[in-house]
Formats: sequence, structure tokens, C-alpha cells
Amino acid sequence: MRIPDIAPGAKVLALGHYQPAHVVTNDDLAKTMETNDEWIQSRVGIKERRVAKEESVEDMATIAGGKALAAGGLSPEDIDLVIVATCTLETQIPNASAIVANRLGIKSPGAFDVNAACAGFCYALATASAAVRGGAARNVLVIGSEKLSQWVDWTDRSTAVIFADGAGAAVVGPAETPGIGPVVWGSSGDKFDAIEIKGRAGFLHQEGQTVFRWATTALHPVALEACARAGVDPSELSAFVPHQANLRIVEAIARKLGAEKAVVARDIVHAGNTSAASIPLALSRMLERGEVRSGGLALVLGFGAGLTYAGQVIEIP
Repeated sequence: MRIPDIAPGAKVLALGHYQPAHVVTNDDLAKTMETNDEWIQSRVGIKERRVAKEESVEDMATIAGGKALAAGGLSPEDIDLVIVATCTLETQIPNASAIVANRLGIKSPGAFDVNAACAGFCYALATASAAVRGGAARNVLVIGSEKLSQWVDWTDRSTAVIFADGAGAAVVGPAETPGIGPVVWGSSGDKFDAIEIKGRAGFLHQEGQTVFRWATTALHPVALEACARAGVDPSELSAFVPHQANLRIVEAIARKLGAEKAVVARDIVHAGNTSAASIPLALSRMLERGEVRSGGLALVLGFGAGLTYAGQVIEIP
């Protein structure tokens, strides 16, 4: 028996993202339900969100993935594993990853989907890092893509004002020194029904107060442990990129983290909550706008339905 060559480390080589063109503002929502801009912003911090009119989960994932490959100067032949994190496919079979790989011209890769809801990208990132370091893959394309609009009751203001569509992608490859820190992941399965879709014809339901209390009390220790496992003090972070669940949750965790020098992602204001897409989407947009620098350290923290959570420190590509 032979053991494959093991890479000393893995890192994110490049990022890419995609947002649908159609913008839905709070004033647009106020025309169809009992709500208004002030009510929405005071509770979740969102001003507008993007909604896919024609695009599917696979469409958005393909575009974001292609942009990540281009940003990294990589060709389809360089990729041998594709992981798509999503919880909003229209059908369960076939998986999105095989479809996306085929569309991108990636020949015969390993391909599977991850459903850890809003923590999915961090779960997939940890899996990709382990695959590269263990010799199971050379380069991995990791994509978070969601079309939550097709699972939302657009007359229910408790969910319709929050969720949106989009995709973000990262290429993970080998590195001489670690660029992806150890993952801290887990779940609070006793609260599994706090966020759920009941049955094939159901809509997304969320117990907002339960999720808010859990996120603002249980997750900052996870963030601190992810820093500790990576040997990074929060003061060394250039960015904190949590799942864009709710601006109040983002800011509450950031205060408890105490990373005073870190730029905090607030992509939710204009992008809404895009579940597994939110972290790569936010970080890619921050890098594009020059808000963070390549080579800096970012703490990413995903959390959502399940209730699942995962976080790790990464080097910004």
C-alpha cells in the first residue's frame, strides 16, 4: 500500500462571485406586504437584496466558479474535485457539483454537494483543505450557491425580507505553509426545527428569536477557538467574515470577538442573506472593492439550519 504525497498546507488561491441583476428594495417589498424600509433595517439591517429571475443554483455556481478559476489563472484541467455547498436545489438528484463541473469543462473530477445550510461553505472549505493536504486532490473548486427566493413565501415578512440569491467560489490548492487553519465545527441538533422547510411543497420557516439568541450567545466562543487553533490572536485579523444572517447578529459577534483592526463584512446590507453563498460572496466583494488586502488573515464563520456552525482562519488570496 502506498500513501500519496502529502502537501504541507493548503490555501485559498482565488475567489469569484455572482449576483443576479434583479434588485428588490425594501420599498418594493412594502408594496406587497405589511412592512416598510425602517422596520426591515431596524431588525435585520438589509436595504436591498438580489433575486434570480432566470438563473438556477447551478447557473450561478458555474459563473462564480468560472470567475474563481480565471482569477487564479487556472484551467479546468487543474481541478480534480468540485464541492458545491447549497440547500436550495430544485431537485435532489443529480447533484449540482457534477453539473457545474461539466459546464466548466472539468473532466472526471470528484464531485459532491454539501448541505450544512448557511455553514455549508465553511464545511466544504475544511473538506477541501483536508483533501489537498492529504493528497486526495491537487486543486479543489469550492462553491456556495443558493436560490432561496424559490423557497420563500413572498407574503411572509419574517422570511421574505431576509433571504436572497447569489453565489461565491474559491479555489483551494497546495501551499508550502498553511493558509487555511483548523476548522472548529459542530451542531446544536436540539434546535433542528428553528429553521426548516416542511415537506416538498413547503416554504422556509425560521424561528427568528431562537436563532438570534443562539447566534449571539453560542458562536463567539467558536470564533475565538478557531483563532486559537490557528495560533492567531484576534488582534492579528485583517477581516472578520461571518455568515451574513442579520446585521445585528454580525455586529454582536464582532463586538465579542474583539478584533479591533479587522474589517467586518456587512454585505448583508445590499446582498441579503444568501446562506452558503454569503461568506465567499462577501469576501470576494470586499477584495474586489479593496477593503481587504491579499495576504491578510480573515476569520470566516458560518452558522445556520441544523443548527450547524463552522469557522476557520484563512489567508486572503
